[in-house]
Amino acid sequence: MSELASEPSTRGEVATKGAVLDPPTTIAGTGRATAPRKRDRRRWGLTIVGGIVALVFLAPYLIMLSGAFKSRQEILKVPPEYLPTDWKFDNFVTMWGTPETPLPHNLLSTVVISLCGTVLALLAALPAAYYTARHNFRLKLPFMLLVLVTQMLQPTVLASGLFREFVSLEINDTWLAMILVNAAFNLSFAVWIMHSFFATVPKEIEEAAWLDGCSRGQSMRQIMLPLVWPGIVTAIIFTFIACWNEFAASLILLPTDTNQPLTVALTRFIGQYESAWQYVFAVSIIGILPVVALFAMIEKHLVSGLTAGGVK
Repeated sequence: MSELASEPSTRGEVATKGAVLDPPTTIAGTGRATAPRKRDRRRWGLTIVGGIVALVFLAPYLIMLSGAFKSRQEILKVPPEYLPTDWKFDNFVTMWGTPETPLPHNLLSTVVISLCGTVLALLAALPAAYYTARHNFRLKLPFMLLVLVTQMLQPTVLASGLFREFVSLEINDTWLAMILVNAAFNLSFAVWIMHSFFATVPKEIEEAAWLDGCSRGQSMRQIMLPLVWPGIVTAIIFTFIACWNEFAASLILLPTDTNQPLTVALTRFIGQYESAWQYVFAVSIIGILPVVALFAMIEKHLVSGLTAGGVK
């Protein structure tokens, strides 16, 4: 009888324990079920915020693209209309024959000056970066700091001195003058970028190439350059963009309109009493397309070049 009497109480205790244990199990299951929902909400929230930020940054370019297909009267219309009512596709055709400036010559000048300035800066920066990364010499740190200080000097500050120097050398108002200026003022950045990449390559790799019979030049071409290629691409991109966007020195050193780059030619569409805004927008679109295309082609190398060395 005592055993039978104690059995219900034992079952009650088990039931009580079960009732106590059930709620945490249910809560844990609910937590596991709601965790993915929280992650999804957070992901959607970040996507919306990112889309808004991207729209803010892209808005000027979208307005510029829309204005390139409008007439001047429609651009100045109040209140403004964001999309053209009468699409002027011929703006991209007629702008090449405008009396303000010879755009075909300006585009050719921009391409030649940017490419040659980038190549010259790279040819000078590669051996300098390699030597400073591989050799320890006296006053190495002051030398590198002196190279960095030159980055603080802008062509605008030295424009008058450069003008007198190029006049004495009889190369004023030529592409060569601007190629030298762009290469000189972007040299320090290229040296510092590639110096950090050469310094990350172990010396043993190069020494092993020497033991295999490679000369110093062969090891440089076949071993070092492929290893530091992301750094070279990074230097090329930023040097090319700096040369492409250069304005102040070109305005002073290239007075002839056929020698001027697009950055200077663009200002000729803006007059004191009247401005051809449709051509300003159209030429701006033409001016940014090569840079965008260059970024799209070598984006992978650029990203790896900017992030390399972040983790050791």
